Amino acid sequence: MEGRIVELSEDDLALINVLQIAPRLSWADAAEVLGVHATTLAARWERLRASGVSWITAHLIGDPLQMCLAFVAVDCEMHRRKEVTARLAAMPEIVTVEEAASNRDLMLTVITPSLDDFSMKVISRLKEIDGLLKYQTALCTRLHASGGAWRLNVLSRAQQAAVRALAGPEATGVTQAAAREALPESHLALLPFLAKDGRATAADIARGLGRHPATVQRQLNRVLASGILSFRCEVAQKFSAFPVTCQWFVNVPAGRHEAAAAELRSMRNVRLSASTTGPTNFVIIMWLQSLADVMNIEQALQQKVPGIVLVESVVMLSTVKRVGWMLNPDSRASGAVVVPARGLDEVG
Repeated sequence: MEGRIVELSEDDLALINVLQIAPRLSWADAAEVLGVHATTLAARWERLRASGVSWITAHLIGDPLQMCLAFVAVDCEMHRRKEVTARLAAMPEIVTVEEAASNRDLMLTVITPSLDDFSMKVISRLKEIDGLLKYQTALCTRLHASGGAWRLNVLSRAQQAAVRALAGPEATGVTQAAAREALPESHLALLPFLAKDGRATAADIARGLGRHPATVQRQLNRVLASGILSFRCEVAQKFSAFPVTCQWFVNVPAGRHEAAAAELRSMRNVRLSASTTGPTNFVIIMWLQSLADVMNIEQALQQKVPGIVLVESVVMLSTVKRVGWMLNPDSRASGAVVVPARGLDEVG
């Protein structure tokens, strides 16, 4: 995707903020909040989407209560780093790939239906990649906050409340589970379409699958109610005013994880917080305005979270892939989305 957008206007930011809160909100409802005609909003969104500056996707929620979420640090041979990165990014289970400025070369975020799938479909394949020297895994034991909850915060409180009221339960960005039985393959066939366009309608998907729209609508309703998906409106990081990504590996006293997560929710920079296994027991990822903010954030963390021990900070040099979407060097979406061909039938 190519576009000429070099700066996001206040109107652009407001629309993205609306869609961050409610990714599938109708244009008519969005128009009610923003005071702009629905057709104008639809055209504005198409411009943002076509330029790769913003996009909406749906991905497996990664909640360890339902599936396996893992953070994997990878070291590779310097002269084969590009090749190794490409091989890793092509694996649908590896949803995010970032190049790190640390003693590790790449940081991976992996989501699989189960721990067995992680071992068989990911770890076994890592061992086959030429140039990949070693890896270290931290498994998520509790997901406290994820990137879908990050907001630009340009809307007024009244506007945010209005969006949430119009969207209802969808405003969480996470579909609420109505039933826990496994979804059949016919329903899972919808997931790649939602990954490529989180606003895809039943009619859009029906055309792609060659099914009757009414049938797909029933299947879509069940998928949306299943609780396995998180919908999010993304924005190219370099256009967000927060161009720096930093990840902290920390230790939090065992009985203080929930309290720490609550404190972190008050910090607008947080993209992810999770309890993990491994040498440290907690991971925090933030988007920052500058490298100077790293020290400011570390001071704030020590003030807000009693007993926290900051073990390591890792600044990301670039994001190659974010939640399935391949990115250009300027952080815009390239238009390529890596989705599973099969193998999601265990999800439920």
